[in-house]
Amino acid sequence: MSDFETLKIWQNARVIVNEIYKMMENHKDFGFREQIQRAAVSIMNNIAEGKESGSDKMFARYLLIAKGSCAEVKSMLYLCEDLGICSTAEADKLREMTEIQIHALQKFISYLKV
Repeated sequence: MSDFETLKIWQNARVIVNEIYKMMENHKDFGFREQIQRAAVSIMNNIAEGKESGSDKMFARYLLIAKGSCAEVKSMLYLCEDLGICSTAEADKLREMTEIQIHALQKFISYLKV
C-alpha cells in the first residue's frame, strides 16, 4: 500500500479540516473554535498515524477513532448552526462531507479486517 497522502480518505479529511478552519477563523469563542478544529484535525491525523502503525488491525483501530472524530465534528456543526456561527447551508454542506467520510472510513475498516 502507498503513503497516507495518496489515500482518498486522508485527502477528504484534509478538505474537511480546511473548511472548518475557514469557517471558524473569525469566531471569538476560543474554546469552541479549538474543539471543533481539533476534532477535524484528529480525523486527518488518525488516518495518517494508522497508516503508519504497521498492521491492518492497528490501522482499523485508528480509523475507528477518526470515525468518532467525524461524528464529533458533525455534532458540533449543529451547535455552530444554532449559535449563528455558520449558515444552515454551510452546516449542511460540512455535515454531508463528514457523513460521506464516516461511510468511507467504515468501508475501509471493513476492507482491512481479516
